[in-house]
This record gives sequence, C-alpha cells and structure tokens, in this order.
Amino acid sequence: MEELVVNLHMHTPFSDGSGTHRKIGQIALKAGLDAVIVTDHNVLVKGVEDYFANDSHRTLVLVGEEIHDQARDPQKNHLLVFNTKTELAQLAADPQELIQAVQADGGFCFIAHPYDPEMPAFGETDISWVDWQVKGYAGLELWNGFSELKNVAKTKLEAVFYAFFPQYIAHSPLADTLAKWDELLRRGDRVSVVGGSDAHALPMSLGPLRRTIFPYEFHFSAINTHLLVDNGLTGDLDTDRKTIYSALKNGHSFVGYDLPAPTRGFRFSAQGFDQTAGMGEEIRLENGVTLQIRLPRPTYTRLIRNGEVVKTWDGRQVCTFTATEPGAYRVEAYINYLGKQRGWIFSNPIYLISSN
Repeated sequence: MEELVVNLHMHTPFSDGSGTHRKIGQIALKAGLDAVIVTDHNVLVKGVEDYFANDSHRTLVLVGEEIHDQARDPQKNHLLVFNTKTELAQLAADPQELIQAVQADGGFCFIAHPYDPEMPAFGETDISWVDWQVKGYAGLELWNGFSELKNVAKTKLEAVFYAFFPQYIAHSPLADTLAKWDELLRRGDRVSVVGGSDAHALPMSLGPLRRTIFPYEFHFSAINTHLLVDNGLTGDLDTDRKTIYSALKNGHSFVGYDLPAPTRGFRFSAQGFDQTAGMGEEIRLENGVTLQIRLPRPTYTRLIRNGEVVKTWDGRQVCTFTATEPGAYRVEAYINYLGKQRGWIFSNPIYLISSN
C-alpha cells in the first residue's frame, strides 16, 4: 500500500481566504504534501486543478466546495462537497436535497465542523450542523483546526496568544464530535472521518499588532488526512483524482496531527481465518479476528469499539487484540507535546460483522 498525505478544507479569495490556488499549491509542495483540496464557500471554481512539482516531489491541487445556506441566520449546516461537476450551492437550504444532488452528480460529501462553538469575543456565532436526520453523506470532518481555536480562545487576549503561537491550539477533536461519530457507528452507520484545516490565512490587526492568522504553511504541518491507496500518484489528473477521492469516500485513511511528530507509517488492520481488512473495510467475525496496530513511535493508544474503550496500551509501538464481538473498531493514539497529552492519530473504523 502507498500512503498519501492530503490537507483539505481551505479557502482562497474566491470566498474568504487570502491565497490563490497557485500559491496554495506552491506552499503545499514545499510542505511535502501529496495533495490539497481547496473548498471555497458556495462556489465551485473550475480550471485550476493542477500539479506542482520540483526535482523530488509532486503535489496535486484539487477543488471541492463548502456549501451552506447563506440566507440562514444563524449560519448552520456546512457541507464539504467533493468530485462534483455542477454548482449545487443553490440547493443549500435543504441539506437532504443537497446531499442527494451531490450523489446524483457523481460526488460525495462530509459534514463540516459538526460542532463549531461560538466565539463571543469576536462576534462569531455557533455554526454547528443541526439537521442530523439527513442520510447519504460519506462522513464527518472529525478534527477542524479553526473550530478548535474557537474552543480554546475565550478572550481577545487568548486569541492574540494563539495567533502568535498556534502550535498550542490543537488538543484533540472536539468531544461532542467524537461522541456523535460513536453514536452513528453504534447504530450501524458506515461513517468515515477526515481532518480539515479550515485554512484562510487572513491578515488581522488588533491595535498595533499585525499578523497573518494561521498561514497555510502552519496548517499543512498540522492536521492532515493520510490515505492508504494501492498505487501512488501517476501524474494523470483523472486517475489521481479518482484514487484520492475513492480513499476519502471509503475511509481508507486516518487523521494525523503531524506537528508533534510525523504520523506517516501508522497502520490498523484485521486478520481473520481466511481474510484481511484495513480501515474502512469489513471482515467476518469467525473464531475471533486479530486486530493489529502499528505506530510510528511508542505512545499511549486506545482501541475503541462502538464508542467504548476495550483496550489500552502505553509505551507500545505494536499492539494486538483478539476481537470476539462485532462492531466498529477504531484507534486513538495520544502524544505528549508542549506539556500536555494531545491527540495524535485517529483511525477510521474496521467493521467486524457477524458471520451468521
């Protein structure tokens, strides 16, 4: 298997970001990413997907869209839409109709920042997802870098501190988002997750202080989505787009916080009597299934089934567990960084199904 590191959910001057697609591509290439997916608000920008390359590496810039109902007050229900050919923002007022239209156009979608708290110090309202009766979406944006800022910066002074020292922001996906994901998995839904930057790279000022808030360079070093694919990028746009989007849609991936230490090399797999499975896949539960976790370095790790912790390890790099119950199994790994234990790796589930 090949591993591709992808950063997604970012904005350009077509909506509320500062960097062009070309600038983003150049920064992503320098950061060593394999791909980035730009998702401007309510506009599907065409004709800008391209490769950026140097002597040793190639980075692909893809374009999706973040759609929400701009007429709604307060703003709610943001949807990350990928692999569509048609502008669908006009359907944003009805999330279920929008999701169905995305599917009909050959695309798929993830609920963006499912829980996104208010930030009163800057007049930012809560923009969480609220229409949870919808069906047909591929998954959730589990960890959103900008939403977490709103969770930790309660005052303008704290916001200034994090603007100058953004490495202190990330702790873990929001507890409400993790709980919602586990709730959906418990009821039997197949829900994949991704990590998103929500990068805008906006120049801001507060009195005499001037600062670009969380530049693209920072985001690209932090919360990424790592894809596991059969073959790496080929240089053919249609082929590579299909490879990336298939892995994203089907959960053949994990969310990695790469700032404390690179998460490349993490693996979570299942071995049965005559079958194997990886993240996003299912395996029959016959006489037990061995789950194996391989980490880039020893750390604290939790194995979770349907929202309940079934096993923990501390200081281990390879962890194994014999599963005898059906359910959605996923992995969380934590790392000590800047004086705190912080989320490091969040896998997509492996689905163990009864053989009956």
